[in-house]
Amino acid sequence: MKAIVVTDQAAGTAGMRLAERPEPQAERLAGLEGASYGDVIVEVHASGFTGNELSWPSTWVDRLGRDRTPSIPGHELAGVVSALGYGTTGLSVGQRVFGLTDWTRDGTLAEYVVVEARNLAPLPGDVDFTVAASVVMSGLTAWQGLFEHGRLGAGQSVLVHGAAGAVGSMATQLAREAGAYVIGTGRAAGRQTALDFGAHEFVDLENDSLEDVGGADLVFDVFGGDIGNRSAGLVRAGGTLVAIAGPPEARPADGLAIDFVVVPDRHQLSEIVQRVRDGRVRPNIGRIATLDDAVAALNPTERAKGKTIIRVRT
Repeated sequence: MKAIVVTDQAAGTAGMRLAERPEPQAERLAGLEGASYGDVIVEVHASGFTGNELSWPSTWVDRLGRDRTPSIPGHELAGVVSALGYGTTGLSVGQRVFGLTDWTRDGTLAEYVVVEARNLAPLPGDVDFTVAASVVMSGLTAWQGLFEHGRLGAGQSVLVHGAAGAVGSMATQLAREAGAYVIGTGRAAGRQTALDFGAHEFVDLENDSLEDVGGADLVFDVFGGDIGNRSAGLVRAGGTLVAIAGPPEARPADGLAIDFVVVPDRHQLSEIVQRVRDGRVRPNIGRIATLDDAVAALNPTERAKGKTIIRVRT
């Protein structure tokens, strides 16, 4: 099968190349070659890619710390189940699905991928594969950050950093739908995008003073560093700073500071895709490319806007 592979961590996305890799076979699901109970093989139709995943140790080594290069990156997918393993429940061959794959296995920038069935959710027939793949990582990250870790409720305020980006725009939409007041931040060029996705107001981090926000019940931080440290002082008493860029260095004086790694969740994916179908949530897709053109698309010559999606099958 065709797949994008990486072999050199130092090279980053520039080290990606299109290659032929062995196609996963159904017998692997019977317990051979290290497969797990409850796996399925998915024929990939669309895949997402998270820009910093080539810096994750799990891209390069397995759970036992052994080198697993050449690795196939990508963890977000939408496709069709082509084979079932022992212990699989809730899915069937030929079913449309979408979801998030295991960090330490070969990923979704390929024509086929092996995934734990529990990490996938059914994909309704009226949702395009491209759209579905684009909301997996961003949707789950936003949902878990806002509601599981941030405990956001109606009537509260949330400061969403990077509100024009894939995760930030999803957090903005979900927070607004939940009845929160949303303050978006980012570069000046992202102002209109953030407002279009539902931010009530926008702070230009290049020209405005972040501290003028005054305070928020929840800060959703995708940046870390100086912005994250300054954001800790904006959390109201009893509020929460939620970070996805690593453990916060600064903590709120009277609140919580939480960092987390997104996890697969079938129920949450189903909630997100229902909102997509209803028009309450829309994807933030910037570029769509084929698998043959994936290397160039994932190495853009100018700053990418929105999520880049690779259409493995057109």
